[in-house]
Amino acid sequence: MKLDPLKMADWQIAEAAEKNMVPFARLAAKMGLKEEELIPMGRQVGKVDFRRAIARLKKAPLAKYVDVTAITPTPLGEGKTTTTMGLIEGLGKLGKRVVGAIRQPSSGPTFNVKGSAAGGGLAQCIPLTPLSIRLTGDIDSITNAHNLAMVALTSRMQHERNYDDARLKQAGLKRLDIDPQRVETRWAIDFCAQALRNITIGRGGKMDGFEMPSGFQITVSSEIMAILAVAKDLKDMRERMGRMVLAYSRQGKAVTTRDLEVDGAMTAWMVEALNPNLLQTIEGQGVFVHAGPFANIAIGQSSIIADELGVRLGEYHVTESGFAADIGFEKFWNLKCRFSGLKPNAVVIVSTVRALKMHGGGPVVKPGLPLDEAYRKENLPLLEKGCENLVAHIETVKKSGVRPVVCINSFYTDTAAEVALIRKIAEQHGALAAHSAHWLKGGEGARELAEAVIAACNEKNHFKFLYELQLPLRQRIELIAKEVYGARGVTYTATALEKAKTFEADPEIARLGTCMVKTHLSLSHDPTIKGRPRDWELPIRDILIYRGAGFVVPVAGDIKLMPGTASSPAFRNIDVDVETGRVQGLF
Repeated sequence: MKLDPLKMADWQIAEAAEKNMVPFARLAAKMGLKEEELIPMGRQVGKVDFRRAIARLKKAPLAKYVDVTAITPTPLGEGKTTTTMGLIEGLGKLGKRVVGAIRQPSSGPTFNVKGSAAGGGLAQCIPLTPLSIRLTGDIDSITNAHNLAMVALTSRMQHERNYDDARLKQAGLKRLDIDPQRVETRWAIDFCAQALRNITIGRGGKMDGFEMPSGFQITVSSEIMAILAVAKDLKDMRERMGRMVLAYSRQGKAVTTRDLEVDGAMTAWMVEALNPNLLQTIEGQGVFVHAGPFANIAIGQSSIIADELGVRLGEYHVTESGFAADIGFEKFWNLKCRFSGLKPNAVVIVSTVRALKMHGGGPVVKPGLPLDEAYRKENLPLLEKGCENLVAHIETVKKSGVRPVVCINSFYTDTAAEVALIRKIAEQHGALAAHSAHWLKGGEGARELAEAVIAACNEKNHFKFLYELQLPLRQRIELIAKEVYGARGVTYTATALEKAKTFEADPEIARLGTCMVKTHLSLSHDPTIKGRPRDWELPIRDILIYRGAGFVVPVAGDIKLMPGTASSPAFRNIDVDVETGRVQGLF
């Protein structure tokens, strides 16, 4: 059956392609994994026993390491995962042994407006339904481990209110004196549920819990997801789990999961989740799917563990960072690479004519509504103005010491003149550039992109971090704001300023990395400001601590840990064929 993206929906292409999938055990063997290193979960999907595999592969030569990031996207996304899949397939067409690593889709966007992040057209990760719905249960495990911590915290607050010190001692507990006004963590659910952002818990009598304001965050924003992304092994994960700060006492002392003696049980939920999932492209290359999305409110990276395996199993390993280079790549650059010790040989910036026209002043792009005619007709002045956003991201990647490759992700409405203009501007600013038709043609359409990436990998680079950990927190924030976002400076609320000073005075916290939280829809903190904003200040309204993951988390602008579901969500189009059990309508 000929797979035609112009006539078939993504789920139909995936369904047809899955009939010819390489069985899990054969795929793993082709990649160089041993049978005893596999944890099959059916014929098509399984996990890799990281501990066993990495022990054998520890001294294997390292592959060329490639990160895929993007320009500032429209709300529709610009095909970053599609490009990742296409690049993997394109390298395969050139005869290269290649492995990929992407993030597991969250149920939030999958059932909302953005889709499952499996790629699209002939550049997809399959099987689509398991990838999009539950997979092997990693996100479920994070949800349960996270909520177990909240159970431990809230029940402890209830018991400390109801029991005197003698009764607490009899139960083997010491009074933590948790301040209900300084509970830093919320409950977790992996949907976009705005009705759960702000709630009251513990209503009723004294046996019904401790009454206080609370709320939910989307699971993939949990610190546990960040820990999964950066942990190097089970020992590292166990230690990080115990350092998580859930609240503060009335005396201002941090209350950790270790204080609540719940860290061991939380880790028990995560033992299997630590092993990466192995899936494949439509063209049969292995793809690790591990850790989660949302670089605007989390680290947004595929896991270090997946990359550690990938760089030892192929000639090229392609990984993915969330959203654009200002947030996804910045965190890859200054956090993930710092933790892993791996350094990229090439960085791909995904761009589209559509998004660049929007940044040039084109009409608002809204999910669920048809694209304005401006995006379907050639308009070189609008496109050229929008390329200021592309240039900003090129400059960001170059500051890491790596020469970027600009991928012009092809849409059927693009004209030759528009593609030529993007190429010209990218090359004028020191990037390589390649047009890629992977959505329409798969690996064959990504040959030019793959060749450009190989060329970039063969260049000597001088990778370096933007900041060293000795630099004080506020100076780091200002450096990121100015050098990456293009801000004039930084402002702080009174709360954020007080926290910044406190954290800078604490030697343990001062050594943590900096994980910025801001919108992904603009270089600035304001999602309505497109292009390349100038002469503006970054407002820091709060600073959080992810001590387990190893981050200080400055929050810029009005960013929510719980997104909302739109009026026309994807779940309205998802159904099941009751005769076959096949899921339909995913994208």
